Amino acid sequence: MVQYKENYSRSILFQFLTLSILAGFILLINHEFLFNFYISNQPTNIGYIVNGSIILLFLVGIVRLVLLLLRYSREEIALTRFIRNVQDKETMATERISKKSLIYNRYISVLEISKHNVAVNHSALASTLLATETTRLSLPRFISNILILTGVFGTIISLSIALLGASDIIDSADGISGMSIVIHGMSTALSTTSTAIICYLFFGYFYMKLTDVQTELLSGIEQATTLYIMPRFTYQTDSLLHEVGTLV
Repeated sequence: MVQYKENYSRSILFQFLTLSILAGFILLINHEFLFNFYISNQPTNIGYIVNGSIILLFLVGIVRLVLLLLRYSREEIALTRFIRNVQDKETMATERISKKSLIYNRYISVLEISKHNVAVNHSALASTLLATETTRLSLPRFISNILILTGVFGTIISLSIALLGASDIIDSADGISGMSIVIHGMSTALSTTSTAIICYLFFGYFYMKLTDVQTELLSGIEQATTLYIMPRFTYQTDSLLHEVGTLV
């Protein structure tokens, strides 16, 4: 039997929906504090720019994660249907399976290779599929790596602004305007760091789960190939002798 989690991506999507609703509720009940912390009384636009960039990167990554999870959910359905077709001894193992699915392409690839009386290299097929699917995670991987750096970048800029305010305090007689810049710089440094950390924790968790979903799916496809596809179209010397012996 093929051992893999059939509805793993759906469970991750449910977790994402649940945590998103919880996060939205927390933001809603703390909206006044967040408004004062991020928006009100900002002498410069640095906080808006840095925090907006972090949130924009986060949202782009989240959209990509959700689209990939939905795609892998369809792939899991196709793989499950293929296994049931084989176990139910359907005439066509690919019946009612999308022609764009990975398991369909794997079945057709093995079929085409076998038509030319060439040995099927399962390892090469598996490596090619893994390489192709790994490239789909390049954008989420980049965003996961860059989120923390954007927070550090915002902190550096904010501290630079605070140092400029400190120099104004030293140069000016009253120093009131410089003190407001120092406070603004420290506040912006805290806000950008907090935003980056929270976004990174949320995004990093679901990026890790996405890689788990991909691993489970590819493992299921390779198991199905070994158990149900390869025996149909590939013949080794031992298997031929065994079949001849059975016929005799």
